[in-house]
Parts: sequence; C-alpha cells; structure tokens
Amino acid sequence: MTAKPAQRPAQKSLQHRTISAAVADDLRRRIVDGEFKAGFQLRQDALAAQFGVSRIPVREALMQLEAEGLVKILPHRGAIVSELSTEEVQELFDLRALLEPRLLEASAPNLTPADYDQLNRILQEYSAELRANHIRRWGELNTEFHMLLYRHAAQPRSLAIVANLLQECDRHTRLQLSLTDGMERAETEHAEILHLCAAGKVPAACALLKTHIEDVGKSLRKYLEEHQDLATNRQPQ
Repeated sequence: MTAKPAQRPAQKSLQHRTISAAVADDLRRRIVDGEFKAGFQLRQDALAAQFGVSRIPVREALMQLEAEGLVKILPHRGAIVSELSTEEVQELFDLRALLEPRLLEASAPNLTPADYDQLNRILQEYSAELRANHIRRWGELNTEFHMLLYRHAAQPRSLAIVANLLQECDRHTRLQLSLTDGMERAETEHAEILHLCAAGKVPAACALLKTHIEDVGKSLRKYLEEHQDLATNRQPQ
C-alpha cells in the first residue's frame, strides 16, 4: 500500500501566510489611521500576545509592512513605524507625478460608462465623507478614485508601484489635508479631471492631474517642515 504524501507542512505554511496577512492588515490600518505614530516601536512579543499568535506570522507581517514602506526594521531596535522626511516626500510625489499622468493617458480613452458611474459615485461619497469629516474614509476613497482612473492602462507594474506610493503617503496626507483646505481643493480637482476625461480632453486631464499631485506634495512638504521646526523649537535648550 502506497503511503499518501504528508500535507501538514504545506497546510502549516499556508496557515502562517493567512495569519500573517491578517496581522499585516490590522497593523497597516492602525499605522495609516495614526494609532501607531511615526517612530513607535512595534515589539514582536507584545504583538504576538495581543493577536494570540506566535512570533512567526508577526515577523512576516512586519517584513511585509517594511516592503510597503510603512515600517523600518533596525538593528538592535526591531521594527518601528517609519517617518517620512521632506526628501522622501519629494521623491514619492515626483514618482507619482511621473507615473500617474502616463497611466491616465493610457487608461482614459478606455474608460467605460460603468467606470464613469463608479467614479462619480466615489466623488459623491467623498463629498459626503468630507462634510462628515471622516478622514479615514476619505483616504480610502482617494486611493479608489485614482486607481480606478488608471485601471485600463494595461501597465500592471506601474499600477502596483502607484498603489504602493498612495498607501505610503496616505497617513501623512490625511493629517495634512485635514488641517488645511486641501480636501475641498482635491474634491474640485478630482471632479474636473473626471469631467475632462469624459469630454475626451485627455491631455488637459493629464496636465491637471500632474499639477494636482505636485501641489499636494508641496503642501505636505511645507506642513512637515513647519511641524519639524515647531518640534525643534520646543526642545529644551
């Protein structure tokens, strides 16, 4: 009688991946929502106890978050929530301003009536969440709107990079926009980009998108610089 191959190692590996994905999702949400601030130390043993799991899936989750730019794993310190410098903000938004107009140029001519219906629903919900001051939901809708605009670009690698860039900027951008008039401006510019795409004015839509991204980046850098200066001035002399 031939023995059946053992399935346990594969099942155990799959279980760990599933648990680590769940842990990563929860930690990602808490980082983006600002519950875990920049510089906060994420201790594997404490997180394992909190989630009721071993340290292995926690370590895998932290490695995934490091790949996404949300966490840095440092020698002798372990994992800490990453903090964006103004130089890193410049790079992130330069990349967005380079990639996203190209994706929109490729995708916009292929947007369908169903896509426009969905995009308009996102804008309507965005307006409602803006009035309700639901910052977390605004960030989710912002990402959904941008990614849906580019869905027909047929450039999956660029799309994956942009998705990562949007996620990496999100928690900082939410804070900055909630303290300025940036959300109302974003609402207006998103609507105009969509209007230009629907009217077949794709080059104008791409130009506005580029300006929109660059202006958000400038505003965020200014916000970070001002708050870094404020923090420095508060240090005891």
